[in-house]
Amino acid sequence: MSCLRAILCIIFPPLAVLDKGCGSIILVSLLTCCAWVPGCLGAILICTRS
Repeated sequence: MSCLRAILCIIFPPLAVLDKGCGSIILVSLLTCCAWVPGCLGAILICTRS
């Protein structure tokens, strides 16, 4: 994971998973709407797995 992607995961999680597919974007967007921390953690997990 690049430094820019890690910063995006923290600042704006849905933008960080933009290239991972529609399901990832929806999941991270919903988590971010509920609270910022779950969205951030979800984006970090999705970005580090691929």
